[in-house]
Amino acid sequence: MERTFTALKPDAIKRGLMGEIIKRIENKGYKIIGMKLMNVPEELAKKHYEEHLGKPFYERLIRYITSGPVLAMVLEGENVISGLRHIVGKTSPDDAEAGSIRADLCMTKEYNIIHASDCPISAKREIELWFNENELCSNYKTALEILMGI
Repeated sequence: MERTFTALKPDAIKRGLMGEIIKRIENKGYKIIGMKLMNVPEELAKKHYEEHLGKPFYERLIRYITSGPVLAMVLEGENVISGLRHIVGKTSPDDAEAGSIRADLCMTKEYNIIHASDCPISAKREIELWFNENELCSNYKTALEILMGI
C-alpha cells in the first residue's frame, strides 16, 4: 500500500468544504489513516514550502497556509499518490479537469484549497514533517471484518 500526504488549506476550512472533499477521497477508496485540524506554525509552513524559497510567491504561500486552520491527512491506498493528484486536479482551477476538486471548488490558482504530494519522495518527507508514526492508524478494520474474524 502506498501512502501520501494531503492538506485542506484555510480557504477550504473557512468555506465549509471539508466534508465534500473527504467524501470524494473516501469515495475513491482511499483510507484516511491520519488526520488533524491544526493552526500551522510558521516554522512548519517554511519547512513544507522550502522548495519555493526565493520564488516571488513564497511569502504569500506562508501567509496563506498560516492564515487559518488546515486539515492535514495521510492517505493510504493503491497508487494513492497519482490517484489523489488526479482527483485534486491541476493547480489552476481554470486548467483543472471538470469534476476535479480544484475545477469544482477552487476560486483561484494561488488559493487552491488543497495540497497533494507530487511523488513518493515528497509524500514521505511531508508525512514525516506533519505526523509522528504513532499518529497513524493504518491497520484498522471495519465492524464487519471484526465480526467475521477477517
